Amino acid sequence: MSETQASKAKVDEPLVPIFIMGKRYEIPSSLTIQKALEYAGYQLVRGVGCRGGICGACGTVYRVPGNHTIKVGLACQTVVEPEMRIAVLPFFPVNRKVYNIRDVVPGPEIFAQFYPEILRCMGCNTCTKSCPMDINTMEYVSAAIRGDIAKAAELSFDCVMCGLCTARCPGELAQYHIGILARRLYGRYIAPRAAHAREMVGRIQQGRYEDGLQQLMATPMEELKAIYTKREIEPELSEDDWTPKSQENL
Repeated sequence: MSETQASKAKVDEPLVPIFIMGKRYEIPSSLTIQKALEYAGYQLVRGVGCRGGICGACGTVYRVPGNHTIKVGLACQTVVEPEMRIAVLPFFPVNRKVYNIRDVVPGPEIFAQFYPEILRCMGCNTCTKSCPMDINTMEYVSAAIRGDIAKAAELSFDCVMCGLCTARCPGELAQYHIGILARRLYGRYIAPRAAHAREMVGRIQQGRYEDGLQQLMATPMEELKAIYTKREIEPELSEDDWTPKSQENL
């Protein structure tokens, strides 16, 4: 994150003082921490991604006056508070096991084998309290300790790997790497195989879509843009069996 000179447009709402890396700024009260950083003149080159609470890149630590608690959250979701003191953590160093999931044999001790620090878990629940996604982190770590791959995968499913749980853990666990190992093991060895995925792979291998792909590759850019703009989009709240009106490319 680098600081740049920025001209501030006049705003029709109260300004509140906040501290970014120890420096005081006056910020519109409705802004999220991420937007406040940009309003203050910072160019976000790290610690920014989807801006929608999904990617986990903007893990942030902050304090507010009159409260000794270190608070955590995602900068794109957390609204500024007066006198808050902010430190952005775009990356938190942890140990990450390198493995080929095809060579891993799932078993009750697989998590302790790859991440032996998991046995230092004290059950303090600090990880759960730190999670901006409201995941019961301690429960999926407990499931991993028991060797329950399916339960650990289910409970950790919404993890965005922001690292805030690890930043606060007194046992120094890499909870999110434990969770992603559980989900990879579940997907590789436990989850039922999707019949529709196999069918689609078969169609691709048979060359069913080759003519259409070649046609698109030969289409001028402006025409491609028009096709993309006019495409039929699946409704946000569609049913599981939704299909487009045109069956040409199915």
